[in-house]
Amino acid sequence: MAIGERIHFFRILRGMTQKYLGTIVGFPERSADVRLAQYETGTRKPKAELTAALAQALDVSPHALDVPDIDSYIGLMHTLFTLEDLYGLTVSESEDGEICLKVDTSKGKDAHELRKLLYAWKEQADKLSSEEISKDKYDEWRYHYPEFDTTQTWAKVPSQALSDTLVEMFQDKLKPDK
Repeated sequence: MAIGERIHFFRILRGMTQKYLGTIVGFPERSADVRLAQYETGTRKPKAELTAALAQALDVSPHALDVPDIDSYIGLMHTLFTLEDLYGLTVSESEDGEICLKVDTSKGKDAHELRKLLYAWKEQADKLSSEEISKDKYDEWRYHYPEFDTTQTWAKVPSQALSDTLVEMFQDKLKPDK
């Protein structure tokens, strides 16, 4: 789905009009619906700042809006081919005749990372299936990914100022013994 279709999808999901969403992100009220329609139809593509503002107004991650262009089956297939090339995604057939997508971890580090990400998704899908979480909670996890992902370790790098302060505070402990 192109970014315009994703904006439309989430706008409808949130029960917003084009005019309302347009005014929230800062378009003049008299042209807010026209401007938003241009983005939804693909006539215009939003820049990063607008994408971030739309994501905030729609309560989703900017990544949920800016997905690869999979408007057609051919575009979807080429997206899958790219995943095969970059991340070791493979297609096979299960014993019961179902088509399966798998990750070939022998393809390297990126394949291992994709596998971990897919397991995180599977964990949430299993929780939904077992009714441990609601569909709303599942969608919240998906639409805010990776913010609500508890399977990954995300670390913030400290600022240089904080780093310098810590080094200064512990300077005497950093000196080698004579």
